[in-house]
Amino acid sequence: MNRLLGAIRREGVTIVPLSIYFNERGRAKVELGVAKGKKMADKRQADKDRSWQRDKARIMRARG
Repeated sequence: MNRLLGAIRREGVTIVPLSIYFNERGRAKVELGVAKGKKMADKRQADKDRSWQRDKARIMRARG
């Protein structure tokens, strides 16, 4: 628990619920994961790739 709390205090780290289930006694259990956000350069590259895929689809539609 302390390790998770320490992780979310750092910048760019988020706790993400992976699964939720109930045990025999009826208590809810949550499996948690720690995720790190993308860097700005990664976001720019992903945006560029998305834009190219859109343009490519547009070109293919216009050709066919």
